[in-house]
Amino acid sequence: MPLPSDDALHAALARVNDPEIKKPITELGMLEAVDVADDGHVQVTVLLTVPGCPLKETITRDVTAAVSEVEHVTGVDVRLGVMTEEQRGALRDQLRGGQAEREIPFARPDSLTTVYAVASGKGGVGKSSVTVNLAVALAEEGLRVGVVDADIYGFSVPRMMGITQAPTQVDDMILPPVAEPSGVKVISIGMFVPGNQPVVWRGPMLHRAMQQFLADVYWGDLDVLLLDLPPGTGDIAITVAQLLPSSELLVVTTPQQAAAEVAERAGAIALQTHQRLAGVIENMSWLELPDGSRSELFGSGGGQAVADSLSRSIGAQVPLLGQVPLDVALREGGDHGTPVVAAQNGAADTPAATALRGVARQLARRGRGLAGRKLGITPTARASS
Repeated sequence: MPLPSDDALHAALARVNDPEIKKPITELGMLEAVDVADDGHVQVTVLLTVPGCPLKETITRDVTAAVSEVEHVTGVDVRLGVMTEEQRGALRDQLRGGQAEREIPFARPDSLTTVYAVASGKGGVGKSSVTVNLAVALAEEGLRVGVVDADIYGFSVPRMMGITQAPTQVDDMILPPVAEPSGVKVISIGMFVPGNQPVVWRGPMLHRAMQQFLADVYWGDLDVLLLDLPPGTGDIAITVAQLLPSSELLVVTTPQQAAAEVAERAGAIALQTHQRLAGVIENMSWLELPDGSRSELFGSGGGQAVADSLSRSIGAQVPLLGQVPLDVALREGGDHGTPVVAAQNGAADTPAATALRGVARQLARRGRGLAGRKLGITPTARASS
């Protein structure tokens, strides 16, 4: 009987991505062997990056499905091994692309990743909800997105993104969990803390944690990185400005005057850190009633007031990017780990989801600039006539 060809099998396996790194297993050195028996049964040996890889069942399933589609394959057996220390080192070097260890890729002059630090003056304004929903909405716009849960004391992003698995560590490199189906990569101190244990750290530890999240985590080629900052203008806000000088601030407030005044202070830090203010997002703007009218529970005008005040302070236009109404579906989505903007969420067309997707579209339209990008062009002398 005819047997499946080696070329067809390797072509099929080249379509299988490692679920954490998001690159083909054939490129990562994870494919050790492909053996075909006389009856067309195929045995594939895949090397995991570490013992006990949390997504080994996903790899097994994807390899089995890909090989089963090849003509003349009668059965598939997937065997899992583990990379040697040398193989892991080679993988780590490959992923870093020759960059120096502990270098923050987003701080490089030629980085094309847009970094947004989502800030608020005080807690309770829905900053984390805005962050995770913007991340998913940007991903559904076709962008590659990552989220750093920089609120070390009040981490909540893993729950809101529906992530339960721990990061995988390859030597000194951390592979961040990926929220499915959006494909958003996420890192949070909550992934390293057992149970609901509090984090009790002073300033230097906070700085070190942020440095590790940015330098030791393998983010790949992101279009957008969102950082969910803690409320206020403390250690983390200063650290982000130092480590990511080209990051831009998104200020979240509610309509009430008391919250708006505090939000202005959070945005005004840009004057001292020399960060760009990308805009203001007003959350909890109103409650839509069954008769179509609006109840402005927290007053009105706070978001526009913050945008106008910051515009005057920095001497440049700071837009009000959107107003997000109160929405039970937004809260439920966060509790259940299915952000309200997600296409698979039954509440994806609610007022809050529509407003958040509108903000995401404005940010997505900015695209990736060419500033600092190496174009690989070498000047040559003009030939004489």
